[in-house]
This record gives sequence, structure tokens and C-alpha cells, in this order.
Amino acid sequence: MTKQTDNFWHQRFLQDSYFYGTQPNDFLKAQAHVLPKGGRVLSIGEGEGRNAVFLAEQGFEVTALDAAQSGLDKVQRLATERGVTVNTLCVDLNDYVFEPQQWDAIISIFCHLPPALRTRVHQGVAQALKANGVYLLEAYVPKQLQYGTGGPKSLDLLYQASSLKQDLQGLDFLLLEEIEREIYEGDGHHGLSAVVQLIAKKTPNP
Repeated sequence: MTKQTDNFWHQRFLQDSYFYGTQPNDFLKAQAHVLPKGGRVLSIGEGEGRNAVFLAEQGFEVTALDAAQSGLDKVQRLATERGVTVNTLCVDLNDYVFEPQQWDAIISIFCHLPPALRTRVHQGVAQALKANGVYLLEAYVPKQLQYGTGGPKSLDLLYQASSLKQDLQGLDFLLLEEIEREIYEGDGHHGLSAVVQLIAKKTPNP
């Protein structure tokens, strides 16, 4: 992420409508039960709040992290409309420090980062999870460029199961697969898509 990309997202989220809608990501909704119940959850690259607010509605203590203040303003707006509380943190992931053993779960839904930053963030994720903490991710893979139904246009920003497995050494993978599925999320994601889905757990040392 750069100042230029941060500004891109800030401008995109300034519109009144929610670019990715207000309903949670399907994968997150289906798998939320694997997150430690009632735990502290960090959502990186949260955007406009659809996933953070959903988790808050399920009883989690949620912090939404994003570099675009306009998106976080909409997080608070949506949380107020839904009658829940979400903490917000406006920071670029280049500058964010992952403190050890702080989170029961961390989620990343279509938060696409360049390779070096992605690796550093994932190393931070592994450190920042508490024992038995869970990392949940969905992202587009290179095949998505054939579909053009959402996501980055740059190959460098797309993820693969193999690179995620390398990044997250030390975590136990409960799910790691590349699949094709229909995604309809506001104006931003619309149609058959190629994604990687990941659920990984930090197992306590014996």
C-alpha cells in the first residue's frame, strides 16, 4: 500500500453508497463459528464495515483497521444503524505494529497487499494471535484476471495458497483451498470468481 493507493480508497469510500454492500462476505458468514466465541477480532483492510459490523452483531469485540478514514466513517455509520459497537483504527498496514498475543481472531477479506508487505503482515498476524487464535482470509487468485468480476488487476496483488502457506508457517491450517464461486457484494464484486480461502489456527506450544 502507498499514499496513492490509500487516497484511491479514501476517494472511493467517500460516496454515500456502500461499494461492496452492507452484507457480510459469504465465506466469513459461513465460517464465523470457528472464531473464538466473544473474542477480540481485528479486521485488516475492513473498508466500509460490512464484515466488522456483522461480527459485532455475533457478540465479538471488533476493531476495524483501514487506511481510508472515509471507509471507517461508514463503519461507524453502519454500526450505529445496526445498534452495535465497532472500534476503528485508521492506519496504513506499512506502519501498523502487530503486538504479540493480542487477538483471538484476525480476518482479512479481499485485503490485497503487494508481496513484501503481505509477507510482513502475515508474519505479524502469526505473532499477534493468542493461543488458539484463528486467522480467516478470502482473497482473489491469479485466475481471477480471466473473470474480471472484481479485485485487483495486477498479478502481484493476487494471492495463492502456496504463498499463504509459506507466509503463515507456524500456524495449523484448518482450511486452505483455491476454488471458484459466485460472489455478489455491492457494485464491487459481481459474478463467478476465483478465490483462495484460508482458516488457520495458532496451536499452543506443548
